[in-house]
Amino acid sequence: MTTLTRNPTSREQKPKRTLLNRKLPGTRSDVRIALFFIAPAMIGFVLFYLVPTIRGIYLSFTEYNILGDPEWIGLENYQAIAKDPLFWNSLAVTGQYVVLNIALQTSLALGLALLMHQVAKSTIIRGALLLPYLMSNVIAALLWFWMLDYQIGVVNQFIEWAGLPRAAFFGSEEWAIPTQALINTWRHMGYTALLIFAGLQSIPGHVYEVAKLDGASAWQTFRKITIPLLRPVLVLVLVVTVIGSFQVFDTVAVTTGGGPVNATRVIQYYIYQRAFTESDFGYGSAIAVILFLILALVAFIQMKFLKGNESDLD
Repeated sequence: MTTLTRNPTSREQKPKRTLLNRKLPGTRSDVRIALFFIAPAMIGFVLFYLVPTIRGIYLSFTEYNILGDPEWIGLENYQAIAKDPLFWNSLAVTGQYVVLNIALQTSLALGLALLMHQVAKSTIIRGALLLPYLMSNVIAALLWFWMLDYQIGVVNQFIEWAGLPRAAFFGSEEWAIPTQALINTWRHMGYTALLIFAGLQSIPGHVYEVAKLDGASAWQTFRKITIPLLRPVLVLVLVVTVIGSFQVFDTVAVTTGGGPVNATRVIQYYIYQRAFTESDFGYGSAIAVILFLILALVAFIQMKFLKGNESDLD
């Protein structure tokens, strides 16, 4: 008597349904909805950022003005920039401004954030810090331009009332860049403080309680607990502030126009002068490409060595 056995290969086996090949309900429709909401931002990014960036890189290798077509000249613009004293002056002036602005803005914003975290619990006070940031750069620059005016400025009137000589804040080579840094620090300080304040709120309270039980002083707590745990937020603030400081333009254009004697001719204003005032768009584009590379390098160094993607908060 023969025994019939079932051959597993004689019948086609059905594939097992797993999470990898299982069709999730609504997945395709969710993707379509997501693309629908992302599309406006992507279109804006491509039209106003990606395409101008690519065209700017191309124009940096050409000689171009509005009246004619771009003429390919290779690296001549970059070779001319290397010998341009105004470019190196604008880079040095921008560096001076960046250092002053970063030092003032970050330190004052950190102090304000600590005060908001420890003392000021009112939402109204915290919201009031954003008022200067909601003001446009041009309005803020004009406001301080009138207040710091040598003849009719209220600040100089107070200085004279105190028995001190009037100061030419915008007309002096020594005061021009520090004044620009003070104006932009005043405008952006509240926004930066709120960013740091948000980072402070993410630090658990029990960490400070343990430090207090161990007898740590306020300075030791700040130096060994607050600053290390705030590192990702501080790195973000530094990256954003440095990039914004390198791109300062409005305040200079409204108040000093690059003067006196090139004392405030920052690199963004020099790009504007070469491209739009002198109609040398190829040269201006080459300077813009160099600025882009500088900013990318600075941001990479900050994120790499300051370890902005790591946190001491476990």
